[in-house]
Amino acid sequence: MKSLFKAFLFLLLLVVAGAFYGSRKPLPEGISISVEPIDVSEVKFLYDLTYIKDGQRIHEQEIFDRVLETVNNAREYIFIDMFLFNDEYSRQYSYPVLSSRLADALIEKKRQHPEMGITVITDEINTFYGSYPSKHLERMKENGIQVTVTDLTKIRDSNPAYSGFWRIFLQWFGSQGKGWLPNAFSPDSPKVTLRSYLKLFNFKANHRKVVVTDRDSLITSANPHDASAYHSNIAFLVNGAIREPLLNSEASVITFSGDTFTQPVAVNSGSESAITEDNIKLGLLTEGEIKKHLIDSIRNAGQNDLIQIGMFYLSERELIEELLNASDRGVDIRLVLDPNKDAFGLKKNGIPNRPVAAELNKKSKGRIKIRWYDTHGEQYHTKIVMIKGTQETVIFGGSANLTRRNISDYNLETDLKITAPTNSSLVHDISAYFEKIWNNNGGGYTVDFEKYHDDSKWKYVVYRLQEWSGFCSF
Repeated sequence: MKSLFKAFLFLLLLVVAGAFYGSRKPLPEGISISVEPIDVSEVKFLYDLTYIKDGQRIHEQEIFDRVLETVNNAREYIFIDMFLFNDEYSRQYSYPVLSSRLADALIEKKRQHPEMGITVITDEINTFYGSYPSKHLERMKENGIQVTVTDLTKIRDSNPAYSGFWRIFLQWFGSQGKGWLPNAFSPDSPKVTLRSYLKLFNFKANHRKVVVTDRDSLITSANPHDASAYHSNIAFLVNGAIREPLLNSEASVITFSGDTFTQPVAVNSGSESAITEDNIKLGLLTEGEIKKHLIDSIRNAGQNDLIQIGMFYLSERELIEELLNASDRGVDIRLVLDPNKDAFGLKKNGIPNRPVAAELNKKSKGRIKIRWYDTHGEQYHTKIVMIKGTQETVIFGGSANLTRRNISDYNLETDLKITAPTNSSLVHDISAYFEKIWNNNGGGYTVDFEKYHDDSKWKYVVYRLQEWSGFCSF
């Protein structure tokens, strides 16, 4: 018995040590970066919105039209990093074919310009964590496009209690093989192995959404995923020298995933940085640097300033405390949140946004104003923060939800930090976007806080445990 106890204790200590190291290990080089503000020649704000008008469901979309235009306009290189890049969903529904359109555009571009370097970086979710090949990724490879599937074992573990066990005992068995379990993403997709599900439970991702070419860069919250086609999203189209730090950040992912990064011959071709009439400055933030800069900006907000947030997930504890502190200082705060009730035909329980919203409303005594985006099967998948001062406005936007996993050096994320005069056309455009959905100008976009107000103590406890432990998908 003593020898069995010693063996058990040894294995337990091994798992604990693995969990501790996995959640705190050094990040790969080039991850969690902050690039100093760069003067840019142009920044354009784009958005997709799904809403109800006169009893009809309207899809107001422009992001992927611009993605395809950006691909078509490229002359020397294309780098794309996208989290979801597939058409897996239950065929009882019907969606636009975003993934095929983008894959076809890249393949056609390579056919027309065989010498052009085209690289696609994506996440293991598109192969159900190695259970089967992705048809889109394989087609692109067959046509000479470099495809890198991110090696998620190289980034930190956001679910350490499970990942410590998985790393010690399970990862060695791989995940490929003949599947026999139903596919959680789509009943019409290939069956998967148990080992793929065991890998999925690490809950980590390359969650970036970036397009970089020699002409333009596009940073977005939208995925080329058919079942996400009707989600409401945002994007920034940038012309200027932000492309070089963007490429450097993507080079890190390619390198630590075991592939070769080929530096484009002419990174700095096309329109370069320039001080414009609007005097806009652009910073690049990835991973944990997003949180640092966002919290600093919120702390700098004072009385009569306005913080407006449009967000799919809001749950990070330090950020919640800073929003409450800002409200106490007299900052006007308005949140538009997804009610967390829809996920590709499945119903969700409202965690984390509903318990978080109830907490913010109660602790701020109603000073923090909250509205829910009125979803009807799709998601308000937007990730944008605007901190509007009298003279200067700071905007954060990109792939990152405001959760522990997204902004605390676990997931891979890319956001822009834009600093612009408050009277600039860019700030005017984003302000108009928020006013449109807040006041339901021209359609039914948002509903009152009370519609999804949920002060369930049980849900709050579940949210806090999930956020703390990482055993969740947000």
